[in-house]
Amino acid sequence: MHVLFVEDEPKIASFVQVGLKEHGFVVDYCDHGDMAYEKAIENEYDVILLDIMMPGKDGLFILKHLRQAGRNTPVILLTARNELDDRLHGLNLGADDYIAKPFFVEELVARMYAVVRRSAGEGQNLVTVGPFKLDRITRTVMCDQQSVELTTREFNLLEYLMRSPGRVFTRTQMLEHVWGYDFNPSTNVVDVCIQRLRKKIDMEGQNRWIESVRGVGYRFRQADSL
Repeated sequence: MHVLFVEDEPKIASFVQVGLKEHGFVVDYCDHGDMAYEKAIENEYDVILLDIMMPGKDGLFILKHLRQAGRNTPVILLTARNELDDRLHGLNLGADDYIAKPFFVEELVARMYAVVRRSAGEGQNLVTVGPFKLDRITRTVMCDQQSVELTTREFNLLEYLMRSPGRVFTRTQMLEHVWGYDFNPSTNVVDVCIQRLRKKIDMEGQNRWIESVRGVGYRFRQADSL
């Protein structure tokens, strides 16, 4: 999942980013409310982790205006405040959940999956193309009822391609959504990961499902195109 993480305390920001990436999330991080608001409006995220107290626009302002703009991205508030009124205010503005600092990353991850399930519905967390069934929550892939063992990065890339079968994605797009925005665009990590995926999902060694589009990038073929 692609996450916007907004937190201005360096120590908290550091350990949370490491923990989220270890769990397979692509993290877009910022520590200022004004930048966070711009990112939240301009980009699509699966979930937003939003600190309440920070420089610039505070978390409640951002949440309020996101909801007024019709953005329904799940939002979890991160706050050191323990007063009931503050929690209720955030929930009334449209927050999906809150978690008080300090917290364990494992608990945060569990809450993230929970709000995404509630927001999208169980069915939308299953991506099915041809014989493949990918579960975004359990992070499992089945092909013809056989489990396919993937690394975190391989899973993220396969999910990204399978969500839009037939659509061609450039290497830059895949880098941004699967590896993060700070990767060198000249790297060949996309091609290497694609080759590993092909070996795992094309049992006969034929590149049937992930197709190379010369000069552009890759796409996951639609089931009826084979």
